[in-house]
Amino acid sequence: LLALRIAVYSAPVDTTEDLIAEPVARQSAAGQVLTLAWPVVVEQLLGTAVALTNTYIVGHLGAASLAAVGLSGQLNALLQSLFVAVGVGSTALVARHIGAGEPREAGRTGGQSLLLAGVVGLIAALPCLLWGGQLLAALGGAEDVVQQGRTYLQAAGTTMPFMAVLFIGNAVLRGSGDTRRPMAVMAAVNLVDATVSWSLVNGLGPLPELGVLGAGIGWACSMTVGGLSVGWILLRGRSSAPLQVMRQDLRPDLGRTWRLLRIGLPSGAEQVVMRVAQLAMATVVTRLGTTVYAGHQLGIQLLSVAFMPGQAFSVAATTLVGQELGRNAPARAEACVRAASRMALAVMCSMGAAAFLLSGPLLRAFTADPGVVAQGLIALVGCALAEPALSYCFVLGGALRGAGDTRYALLAQATPIWLVRLPLAYGLGIAAGLGLAGVWAAMILDVTARAALLGLRFRRGAWKELAI
Repeated sequence: LLALRIAVYSAPVDTTEDLIAEPVARQSAAGQVLTLAWPVVVEQLLGTAVALTNTYIVGHLGAASLAAVGLSGQLNALLQSLFVAVGVGSTALVARHIGAGEPREAGRTGGQSLLLAGVVGLIAALPCLLWGGQLLAALGGAEDVVQQGRTYLQAAGTTMPFMAVLFIGNAVLRGSGDTRRPMAVMAAVNLVDATVSWSLVNGLGPLPELGVLGAGIGWACSMTVGGLSVGWILLRGRSSAPLQVMRQDLRPDLGRTWRLLRIGLPSGAEQVVMRVAQLAMATVVTRLGTTVYAGHQLGIQLLSVAFMPGQAFSVAATTLVGQELGRNAPARAEACVRAASRMALAVMCSMGAAAFLLSGPLLRAFTADPGVVAQGLIALVGCALAEPALSYCFVLGGALRGAGDTRYALLAQATPIWLVRLPLAYGLGIAAGLGLAGVWAAMILDVTARAALLGLRFRRGAWKELAI
């Protein structure tokens, strides 16, 4: 942790003006970060609650049902990498235009983002609808896991275009500085998912008892509501920021589309590489047994609540870096990143410690299987120990993306996961016989290496000069 702090905070002050202005800028920067970050924290918590709701509802159906939803979630996360490619470019460009006082250009960028959302949503739907079972089997899922997971993916896949509009539209809103509307949308998404999933999984009243399929239908309904809501906010100009997507902005514009993809594709590739690595990790863990994988996935789901503040501060860093660089204020952008990283470190470590102390009751609330609980405890310990390094990964990665430095972020995030996490996970977890504890030791070393690489890039300051 000390080495990471040195890497992040030892950047030299370039000018006397920066040295004099830094205390005032840092104080006001903290206020900026908090204003943007707290709605994102709530939004991310609500987003996590959607996954936790499905996990809770199906957790009492047995380990196979729990593993089916968890493994299907891994595939969904991989497909959502397509949305990241557009979303990162949208946030960075919209933030630059808003910072430069160009709201009309920001609206045009938002229009192209929505068009791309429809395209990538249709592409993401195909694997879920056509090859869901084969993909789950390739990941090592047992026959009962594959059978239940296939139906879940088929239900979720039907609404992938709406999910794309939800994710990418929210990215546009955040780039404009409006983080409250996405928070409100995710509240509605969570309510719909919880109501529909609980009703269909358990067959309340006249409704059929559909099991895991019911959870998939609940997820699909919630994504539809979310996508329609975000589209309405952007097209009706209901954002609190000076941003509106006009009808003419929805006409294809190859120039603006290429700008979005030029910035976003490295981030999309980053997510794809990392998601593929996580799927490879899933095959390692599934070799340890269904019970081990179910506990591993449940532990991640529970402590993912502690990851949410990191993602929120990452969003704040992305938006503020883009806006401040648009205003030609790189010193202020750096102050915002430093403030965000300190806050993320404090909040994530506190939440990780609290989740660890309450790990036993939390796990038993989701499953009565003692084997799953025992493995979940190992995963919760690993998650808690990874929190400090993860906080830096979130904020510094977000800052570099906001500046348009997405290629380096790709290298820094993707390289260690393949050179450190995967070889050590197999070597320690399977070859050395350490099981899930060995897998988590490899994951902790991986996130530490990523945080160090991102910290070095931030310290050198080349990101301040990038033109996008």
